[in-house]
Amino acid sequence: MRIDGTPFRSIWVDELDRWSVRIIDQTKLPWAVDLVRLTTMEEMAHAIKAMLVRGAPLIGASAAYGVALALRADASDASLANALAVLGGTRPTAINLRWALARMEKVLAPLPAAARVAAAYEEAAKICDEDVATNRAIGENGLPLIAERAKNGRRVNVLTHCNAGWIATVDWGTALAPIYMAHDSGIDVHVWVEETRPRNQGASLTAWELGKHGVPHTVIADNAGGHYMQHGEVDLVIVGTDRVTRSGDVCNKIGTYLKGLAARDNGVPFWVALPSSTIDWTISDGLSDIPIEERAATEVTTMTGRALDGSIATVRIVPTSSPAANPAFDVTPARLVTGLITERGLCDANEAALTAMFKDVA
Repeated sequence: MRIDGTPFRSIWVDELDRWSVRIIDQTKLPWAVDLVRLTTMEEMAHAIKAMLVRGAPLIGASAAYGVALALRADASDASLANALAVLGGTRPTAINLRWALARMEKVLAPLPAAARVAAAYEEAAKICDEDVATNRAIGENGLPLIAERAKNGRRVNVLTHCNAGWIATVDWGTALAPIYMAHDSGIDVHVWVEETRPRNQGASLTAWELGKHGVPHTVIADNAGGHYMQHGEVDLVIVGTDRVTRSGDVCNKIGTYLKGLAARDNGVPFWVALPSSTIDWTISDGLSDIPIEERAATEVTTMTGRALDGSIATVRIVPTSSPAANPAFDVTPARLVTGLITERGLCDANEAALTAMFKDVA
């Protein structure tokens, strides 16, 4: 995708030295586009844990390059095992992290140390290229859901939660990919962007990238989504996900479950876009089996933004005596999901449909 006309991926190998890894520091958006250079596995682990990079597909791609950086410093078995352990412990909920590390281990473990570095960079690049192709396919498969509602040139209103755009993946995005394709094809599509407290990924990230691409959008408070559904101003909901069970339960940013309930109550289609790497075939019950990351209370008690004088400031918004809890994700049961948008097509959110569509990997 593009930032002010310049094409970008969200992660890439530095063009000059051809071994360090560049990312866009998403904690600085939307106020600055900071292209960070990472040179060690430890720096990559910090970038994942501190959410300089975030979004399930991008977390997986970043971890793959983290392994490559580790092996460049030391290609031994011990170094590989340490990198897999450290990177694997950075974020517990997104299954793409575990998927990417398992793929890297499968390729690299049988190789002699001398062959591992080149193979690690090659495999990480493959993961990134495949992610781009996969998300493009998700966009193509989701596009008809928007196009069919654009009768006689009417505006189509899509509501999304959190950020599942190109900066949450290597490129294109998951939930936003159909929206970008609809916009680029001339469809009048408008996006309701929920702010997505507490980290405001909707207001800070989704709004930023939609704006850079020229897609009409409006930022709304998290609690306003149901109101707009009640008044017929939401044609469909499309969200991303960090993990999907084999039964179709969906784990996404905290607050997604409430949107699923509101959509069901108002007869609004609720679609979830995902690559197949986000499916966890080992579990069936999302509520009991998916680990929910509990993040720092300061994400709830403070907020960062641009002050009226133009400076960037972090302020406390909660009484100093009040504690805060911060579960980062919730689970939307399959019964509330209209369907899944995958790289292979549209799919019902149940085990039979998922297994039939992905029988070669299930």
